[in-house]
Amino acid sequence: MTRDSFGARRLLTVGEATRAYYSLPALAGRLGVALDRLPFSLRVLLENLLRHEDDRSVTAADVEALARWPDPAALDREVAFHPTRVLMPDSSGIPLLIDLAAMRDAVAAQGLDPRRVNPCIPTDLVIDHSVRADVTGSADAIVQNMKLEMRRNRERYAMVRWAMGQFDNLRVIPPGNGILHQLNLECLASVVATRDSVAFPDSLVGMDSHTPMINGLGVFGWGVGGIEAATAMLGQPVSLLVPRVVGCRLIGARRPGVVCTDIVLSLTQVLRRYGVLAAIVEFCGPGLDSLSLPDRATIANMAAEYGATMGFFPWDAETIRYLARSGRPAEQVALAEAYAKTNLLWRSADPSFPEMLDFDLGSVEPSLAGPTRPESRVALSGVAANFRAAYGLESALAPDVTETERQLQHGDIAIAAISSCTNTSNPFQIIAAGLLARNAAMRGLRAKPWVKTSFSPGSRVVTAMLERAGLREVLDSVGFHVVGYGCMTCGGGAGPLPDAITQQIAAEALIAVGVISTNRNFEGRLHPSVRGAYLASPPLVVAYALAGSVLHDMADGVLGVDAASVPVRLRDLWPPDEEVNAVMARALTPDLFRSVYGDLADGGPEWVALPAADSPVFPWDPVSLYLKRPPFLDPAETPPAATGDIRGARALLVLGDDVTTDHISPGGAIPADAPAGEYLIGHGVPPAEFGSYVTRRANHEVMVRGTFANIRLRNKLVPGTEGGFTRHMPEGVVMTVHDASTRYLADGVPLVVVAGRNYGCGSSRDWAAKGTRLLGIQAVVAESFERIHRSNLIGMGVLPLQLPDGCTADELELDGSETFDVLGLDAGIGPGTKAMLRVHRANGEMTDIAMICRVDTSVEADWLRHGGILPNALHGLLGATVTGETG
Repeated sequence: MTRDSFGARRLLTVGEATRAYYSLPALAGRLGVALDRLPFSLRVLLENLLRHEDDRSVTAADVEALARWPDPAALDREVAFHPTRVLMPDSSGIPLLIDLAAMRDAVAAQGLDPRRVNPCIPTDLVIDHSVRADVTGSADAIVQNMKLEMRRNRERYAMVRWAMGQFDNLRVIPPGNGILHQLNLECLASVVATRDSVAFPDSLVGMDSHTPMINGLGVFGWGVGGIEAATAMLGQPVSLLVPRVVGCRLIGARRPGVVCTDIVLSLTQVLRRYGVLAAIVEFCGPGLDSLSLPDRATIANMAAEYGATMGFFPWDAETIRYLARSGRPAEQVALAEAYAKTNLLWRSADPSFPEMLDFDLGSVEPSLAGPTRPESRVALSGVAANFRAAYGLESALAPDVTETERQLQHGDIAIAAISSCTNTSNPFQIIAAGLLARNAAMRGLRAKPWVKTSFSPGSRVVTAMLERAGLREVLDSVGFHVVGYGCMTCGGGAGPLPDAITQQIAAEALIAVGVISTNRNFEGRLHPSVRGAYLASPPLVVAYALAGSVLHDMADGVLGVDAASVPVRLRDLWPPDEEVNAVMARALTPDLFRSVYGDLADGGPEWVALPAADSPVFPWDPVSLYLKRPPFLDPAETPPAATGDIRGARALLVLGDDVTTDHISPGGAIPADAPAGEYLIGHGVPPAEFGSYVTRRANHEVMVRGTFANIRLRNKLVPGTEGGFTRHMPEGVVMTVHDASTRYLADGVPLVVVAGRNYGCGSSRDWAAKGTRLLGIQAVVAESFERIHRSNLIGMGVLPLQLPDGCTADELELDGSETFDVLGLDAGIGPGTKAMLRVHRANGEMTDIAMICRVDTSVEADWLRHGGILPNALHGLLGATVTGETG
């Protein structure tokens, strides 16, 4: 029960309903502070603390300290945030359900009711990551891809059906509905929630790094790993340090011909350079008035790409308009507006920010980003030069775009995909792509035959809007058929390329690329044969598919010749903003949303027909190669966690800057000659039935073999080699990372990874940490860590150690012959713990480095002390006799 020691509980009547709420103006009056100076994001956090004040997880001192922000007492204070709900995709959600099933087994083994393990807050599982673009270029592609999805994932989805019947507070949205973040924006988020007749701001943690998309709607939430989300599901608050908040003042308005993708790619470049790692970026200023709600959502979606925890937009008239336009009930819309205006959450004057940067929307030009980093923005006019410079191909010539039958060459586009919630949630950009396709079709242009084209909307609203606008057929006519509703290309599910294409690329060592409307373009993510990828807006994706090469001068060059022999350029096809807005106003109406989301949970007959076991513990199939009981609660099957000093360790890998979670744990196709592929072949699975790493994430035997197995990984212990290889020491024999790990584990040798800046950037995937632990890695030494992966490492019992300022990984001059001690941990690990990294070199020399132990909160220290989140959670359920407690 809330103590309400500040007397802040009030009543709010909207229409005929009266609800209680916790008043920020009342708190301000009680403390004598002006809360309107506080960033809006922190006001939402403050209300959360005020409402949950219980003198245990949240104290009156916590509330008062945050109310007086930025006073020193508030900065870096550890507070307990209670999210309203949890959101998860199947890629991390099904592995979490497997972890919970294993936890139920452990509880049952103690003679207790396994139903103790149960979500305590509303949890939505959206199945969106498993569908692939196997079939493209035909009207029935979507039907064929969904059939393949259901066949491949039958075991996984049957497990989900079991969970639906056994876990309370779990809602499952079946395949074929769309991407979780777009569904959250268009349907799931309430903005203001009500529980037990109390109204409060909607909030969440999501098991995907693009959860901040919902910040565009003013909903407080961010991405976490699945193992961290488990604590929230099981009723525990999320521990965090009061975040750094950076204000981004938007001025001006976008120019004609500029779309929101251009804006967010430019912002990503600017904010990465400024440095907003693990901060909240809160947008303010007069430029907000020119941004639609979908524009705000697109900008917020890429918070992970610019390094922030959130990209937050306050509530205002545009928020309310969007709720109404997206078909939310009138009473919900009215409650959101009344609550915001009553409780200091309505945008009027800008708050105060200790840090502020200005961004001029009018300065943005048409842009792409690539070929391997989302922050590497390049102006449309400079893409060809960027490609040549990136791959040392200064002499590569632009092809004749009028040729449709020719041999492939450097710079050709193998994949062009309109995909991802980032951009398909933005109706202006989708309509613009449809109109550009219409204009191209009228001039006789279509995608080049070597380009694999696809369109995977983030919700069925998108196709309903295009059909009403008469634009779906024209997108089909230039090659962009709808192939499914899900992440698909964005999540590594681009599907296969024709053999003739991959064989020519390999035979001639060609640098082929993708042009995709997604949010990430990390190496090895799109397709093994595709070396780089450029992020682009949906209309530019269509335009580049027409050209067939990134060496084409898209800004001024000729895209083709029409039937009258008239040259056609991009500017001849690009629709004016006025036309886009007019078509959008006609085609996108509230009834469309209500119609689509009326049957959200209908998975169709194949889904309903899936078998669902009826027992509180999951019936594991010992021969299944999709679902295996995870080992993380059994210390006999899990390598040691970092709970004390580490001595005599070897470096399994020495890596550079910007190592992504894709490098650590790939999500795409499983190569037949990789350790994971060899494991599956050894168990009778033909390569055609491998699926992907995403769909095998509930089998730890596959996933540990896939850890550090990215085909583009560069381990400095094996110079000049790409892929998942290392040297086993002291012999120096080159072998796969998994084979070396197996030998080290057999010999009882602990392992470390050494890396540069931004280690673990990218996706929130917790298997990047789970696989790290199973390889026997006890610590990661890096110059800096991305927020989610740092937390995930601790959640799996792996210690993140940060090099001191001014010390780089390269300066250590490691060659693999060294051994390492990490000292100063035996007395306990917690915030502020001092650790010493001692490097023993082969020549007998020794180097000591004072490290920063990146265990930032007392809760994280508890995770580490018990060997990870899952043993810690089980400890909380069972008490101190828990199997697996260490230290």
